Amino acid sequence: MSKVQTQAVASPQPNINEMANAIRALAMDAVQAANSGHPGMPMGMADVATVLFSGALKFDAAAPAWPNRDRFILSAGHGSMLLYALLYLTGYPGMTIEDLKNFRQFGSKTAGHPEHGHAPGIETTTGPLGQGLANAVGIALSEQLLAARVGGDLIDYHTYVIAGDGCLMEGISQEAISLAGHLKLGKLIVLWDDNSISIDGATSLSVSDNELKRFEASGWNTTRVDGHDTAAVAAAIDKAKNDSSRPWLIACKTTIGFGAPTKAGKSSAHGEPLGVEEIKGAREKLGWPYPPFDIPDHVLSAWREVGSRGAKANADWKKRAAAASSEAKALIDGRDATGAVAAAIADAKGAFVADTAKRATRVWSQLTLERLVPVLPELIGGSADLTGSNGTKTKHHTAIAPGNFAGNYVHYGVREHGMAAAMNGLALSGSFIPYGGTFLVFTDYCRPAIRLSALMKQRVIYVMTHDSIGLGEDGPTHQPVEHLSALRAIPNLNVFRPADGVETAECWELALAAKQTPSILALSRQAVPNLRGNSAENLSAKGGYVLKLPEGKRDVTLLATGTEVGLAVDAAGVLAKEGIAAAVVSMPSFELFRAQTQDYQHDVLGHQPRVAIEAGVAQSWHEWLRKSDRFVGMSSFGASAPAPKLFEAFGITAAHVAESARQAIKSASQG
Repeated sequence: MSKVQTQAVASPQPNINEMANAIRALAMDAVQAANSGHPGMPMGMADVATVLFSGALKFDAAAPAWPNRDRFILSAGHGSMLLYALLYLTGYPGMTIEDLKNFRQFGSKTAGHPEHGHAPGIETTTGPLGQGLANAVGIALSEQLLAARVGGDLIDYHTYVIAGDGCLMEGISQEAISLAGHLKLGKLIVLWDDNSISIDGATSLSVSDNELKRFEASGWNTTRVDGHDTAAVAAAIDKAKNDSSRPWLIACKTTIGFGAPTKAGKSSAHGEPLGVEEIKGAREKLGWPYPPFDIPDHVLSAWREVGSRGAKANADWKKRAAAASSEAKALIDGRDATGAVAAAIADAKGAFVADTAKRATRVWSQLTLERLVPVLPELIGGSADLTGSNGTKTKHHTAIAPGNFAGNYVHYGVREHGMAAAMNGLALSGSFIPYGGTFLVFTDYCRPAIRLSALMKQRVIYVMTHDSIGLGEDGPTHQPVEHLSALRAIPNLNVFRPADGVETAECWELALAAKQTPSILALSRQAVPNLRGNSAENLSAKGGYVLKLPEGKRDVTLLATGTEVGLAVDAAGVLAKEGIAAAVVSMPSFELFRAQTQDYQHDVLGHQPRVAIEAGVAQSWHEWLRKSDRFVGMSSFGASAPAPKLFEAFGITAAHVAESARQAIKSASQG
């Protein structure tokens, strides 16, 4: 009996255009299904992204946390479907076709803009334009710092960024590219989606900068390519990878909404669904006959092969990492330094209690850092050109400089926003704990990045000094008044305002322990006495506690933070002479106090009249004050004068606090 021989029909091998069209189709379909989103950028940059992922990016989709992977940052976060499509196509764990179908829906991994932590492969939260680019500077810096410590055989990766016209218009872009160019971060490669379209229309409506010359002036290498010529894109990326003398800008001239029959190249492709008929026409024009969300097997298989291409490199790296020193492993993987920190803080508290000198809390902070830096090699300090004023540098620091990344201190220059965003990148890298300083008033310049620290749950420590009118003669432009309340309004941000040296050391310990929460350390310019005795317990950890309890029943509670705690103690002394028993409560952190039980809060605050004292506005205090309670603080901007004169002029004195206490007690007795 004869046998019929059959031969399997080989699946067609997709070309790079088909692979790119898979991204375009998923972007069109997901935005249409959500009836919301931005299809234009993913469609325009699909060719560039396909070249990058298939030929240049070092990654292993099965191991998203591989420490030596290349990083891909989508700074133009509105084009999030580009990233989500790539994560699904290359086989990142947990990113399914159903997740793409649920784009922009409540509880979905595929939020409107990429959110770090929602799914593996999302390296940072982007959307506020320019933030991703500035984060990438910190990530690229982290690579250099870590390689200098553990060796290039263990850490050697590139950081790639897709940035749009809007990213480059934002002021933070100049801070970021200037710092990166100065430090010669040669493994940072930015792919600019040069599509000349913004929401309002052509970018020529509002900007005529020569971006290549701007980047060159900041110390970057630059080149320009047709973003739809895949061979040219591949050659440009290869050139950039092989010349790490300076960071690279590759301007990719693209057509927004590439493939859309009537909307390609127009602002109508930017931020709204293309529509059923336009998508039908795009499918015909692109030669993509498949239904929505349907990726043919031969295309998906090719993409999955791309996703697994780095598995061998990862396996080889693991062998090298296994033979590394324990110190190198600790830096790469992170370590539990709780014991070392606790010992350093205990030493600081003991020394501070024995020190009878009055010092500014910024000085107590610096003295705390003198003890922390030697035991925390992962701690990377810095300041936005206020090193001496902030007290952020110790004798254990050496400056990071171009070609010298063995240091542990960054001179960020007058780039507060860029500093904060770069620190987010340093924290995201997973190996370092960044802190950086400026004046508290300039948290306004940092605020978008501080907010993202909180949203991403990153341990970034902001050392913000000159925290009130107490800075004196520099006047209201530099005197923070509304800033403490404004910062306390940000979710998942710990705002610490310590009263003395002991509290300052305790707040540093708490900031370092908060692995999923950024911290503000609001520190004074003016000197304060040490009010606390030594205690093994970190009393600041409760956010608020009774610093001074009068004998017998209390008549009034004085609540204060920072430098005003000492003023409250003085006012309690004045009241005691009149037979009025005042308890003094120090509240270094509203956030931590809020987390305590109601019973504890009641025990601390008491039911008696309350007077709150802080050299700022009252808004954030209303959580702890009742209608009949009093506030002593600011209700206007400050002025230029010596600090003692300002406190007197604005009524923030022990005498005024005592009078407010008398009035509160009187009102309560009449009520």
